[in-house]
Amino acid sequence: METVETDVLVVGSGPAGAATALALSTYGVPNVMVTRYGSLADTPRAHITNQRTMEVLRDLGVEDQVTAQATPQPLMGNTVFCTSLAGEELGRLRSWGNDPLVQAAHELASPSRLCDMPQHLMEPVLVNAAVSRGTALRFHTEYLSHEQSDDCVTALVEDRLRGDTYRVRARYLVGADGGRSRVVENAGLPTVGRMGVAGSLNIVFEADLTHLTAHRPSTLYWVLAPGATVGGIGAGLVRCVRPWTEWMVVWGYDLEAGPPDLTEEFARSVVHRLLGDDTIPVRITSTSAWTVNHLYAESYADRRVLCAGDAVHRHPPSNGLGSNTSIQDAYNLAWKLKLVLDGTAAPALLDTYSAERAPVGRQIVERANRSIGETAPVFEALGVLATSDTEQMWRNVDARKAATPEGAKQRQGLREAIAAKVYEFNAHGVEMNQRYVSDAIVPDGTPDPGFGRDPELYHQPSTRPGAKLPHAWVVRGRERLSTLDLGGHGRFTLFTGIGGDCWEEAAEAARKALGVEIVTVSIGPGQEYEDPYGDWARLREIGDCGALLTRPDNHIGFRHPEMSPHAGELLIGALRKILGHG
Repeated sequence: METVETDVLVVGSGPAGAATALALSTYGVPNVMVTRYGSLADTPRAHITNQRTMEVLRDLGVEDQVTAQATPQPLMGNTVFCTSLAGEELGRLRSWGNDPLVQAAHELASPSRLCDMPQHLMEPVLVNAAVSRGTALRFHTEYLSHEQSDDCVTALVEDRLRGDTYRVRARYLVGADGGRSRVVENAGLPTVGRMGVAGSLNIVFEADLTHLTAHRPSTLYWVLAPGATVGGIGAGLVRCVRPWTEWMVVWGYDLEAGPPDLTEEFARSVVHRLLGDDTIPVRITSTSAWTVNHLYAESYADRRVLCAGDAVHRHPPSNGLGSNTSIQDAYNLAWKLKLVLDGTAAPALLDTYSAERAPVGRQIVERANRSIGETAPVFEALGVLATSDTEQMWRNVDARKAATPEGAKQRQGLREAIAAKVYEFNAHGVEMNQRYVSDAIVPDGTPDPGFGRDPELYHQPSTRPGAKLPHAWVVRGRERLSTLDLGGHGRFTLFTGIGGDCWEEAAEAARKALGVEIVTVSIGPGQEYEDPYGDWARLREIGDCGALLTRPDNHIGFRHPEMSPHAGELLIGALRKILGHG
């Protein structure tokens, strides 16, 4: 039987698999990516691309390609609640960083802007870049099983065109094969929760809806009408794929009754129901049935098999967390694989992948499912859930217009219920506040201050070990760069400032002692980089002559507040711990 050999076999070409392959090839790691399908995604699927993911794509050199194709942030943010697109509007919520106060927080948090990049456009960017940098991509290749030994993992795959099987022998296997992951099943990874919580339909269609949407631009238009609470994701949804002519409807179905027959006639009837105007020409391009899931893996790895993406966190699309978390899984894993494969790090470093990412996976599964339930108060405020009589429902909705104490109370309740959806549509903290705890993080002995504000709503930058390096604009001559641009790139970075010569010497000693790639960055007046706005000085939480060590994923691995006569010993010790050597 034919055997293909590589360093890393990536199973799946979705956001997690494609990002893993891209990062590995960017770092020079040979890899093979297989997918059972004959093409990349052909429907929009995931789309919200948050700031942290855009930072990852920035570091991997594809941010500009994504920005060029994506719907920009200003066209995403008037989340509308209505009886139908042509019907009565019930309220709006400024979303995805478009509230003026939240927009300021976004500007301060990152050099990158949130955007709407549908999956059928995102995957080609990631995959094309991966292949151009060395990934060997095999379509029509289905993973069947794997066996592990002390030094490799051998997968059995089927060529679905020829009908024969062959082996791929790799030092590591990454299972990124989606919500029905065979790799996770074969690896026996423990999971919590269940699949099939509720039923949903996706109907992708083309229609010119400029007259209904361009004056209130948004990614999401929520339809609160009779029947919208059955299954699904909390309400009927009309999602903009490309302004203002490509769309997707999400509508629920009763899971016990099973999905309806998705004929074109049925699909068109659902679309027109949510549009509220049967005269609008509609062209259905695809339909599919799926289930809302509530499941996460407690561990992401079994020896040489490591899993990522929807394979290990399965949840509804609420909050737009799926592809973002998948790409960030890949970013966390790839540099660790690179350093283990080239001998710089011990295999123990890979244990920190699960320790760091599994808590994030659990958090986003719980958050996304909770967001569905938080739609119910909007229906309750309208009186839609108080009766099964359709005519009475509409009378209850109209009651909010009455010049009575009851009408005023209903209006106030509706405003409060819509405002509470901020936890789904402006959860900046969920997107940006990940703080890792693992053996690849060196505690600095200071007490954990926690979060001063709601950690789901507000990003709170910190240089505490485990946190992401804060963004600040610094300058080098006429060039403006983010502190995040100075880190990353598959290597460690040591940040210091005036008086931090001992740390620069320590970095050189670490290079010689450990063979690790590490660059030094000095920020301050007269240094290579200057801090003209004083933003870095306010964010760094150390003195001028202190040190911050960032890992290749721009998370803080080590922090020291000031200069030290033992700088070399401290830094080498920290790197040894991070690299799994002790």
